[in-house]
Amino acid sequence: MKEWSNKRYWIVGASEGLGLALAKRMSNAGASLVLTARNEKRLKEIALSLPNQAEVLPLDITDHTALKRSAKTLKDLDGLVFLAGAYWPMPAQEWDIEKLTKMININLVGALNVLDIILPEFISRDKGHLVFTGSLAGYRGLPGALGYGSSKAAIANLSETLYYDLRKTSIKVQLINPGFIKTRLTDKNDFKMPQIMSPEKAAEKMFTRMCKNRFSSSFPAPFSWLFRISRILPDSIYFRLF
Repeated sequence: MKEWSNKRYWIVGASEGLGLALAKRMSNAGASLVLTARNEKRLKEIALSLPNQAEVLPLDITDHTALKRSAKTLKDLDGLVFLAGAYWPMPAQEWDIEKLTKMININLVGALNVLDIILPEFISRDKGHLVFTGSLAGYRGLPGALGYGSSKAAIANLSETLYYDLRKTSIKVQLINPGFIKTRLTDKNDFKMPQIMSPEKAAEKMFTRMCKNRFSSSFPAPFSWLFRISRILPDSIYFRLF
């Protein structure tokens, strides 16, 4: 079990949904937090409601220059949890380059911008904890998941590469793949979402996994098993199944 007291974590995407629920869970466990999203007023309200110390750092993570200016605030971090995400359901017949670009910029480029700030320091200190929020949608292509699925697949690949490169250091890398969570993003879906979870339940599952040393984990079971097995299915079976 990980000790959270006196640990300082940066939560990117902390203003609502899973990010907010996880901020509450980590604060209750004793962690001090740096909260990032674009809505400064909302972040300040959240920081005041948390039981432990929380700093507010409002940012657009697609703005690399703004992130660079905030680098001094982000010194002496023990860890990062990247939860920022944009999503629109989109089949090929409804191609929208503006929304596609926004999903890629927030979900993937945003992660790279954040890493550019903290990874060099973690490497120089040989210490740190990187937690990336993937998705079951990142395992293989899915109907209507243009942009979102590809960005989450890229996050999985990024996390795996970081894990390989840093495995002989004291920097811990984790990839956590949730299923459906009841948020403003999944409210856009008009299809049945099996085993959909509340943000609080998902945050508890994510927090439990963050306390362990396993690199990759997915939830909820048994829904997540279907996606994990799908990686080894022949294309003919996979496309017919999904």
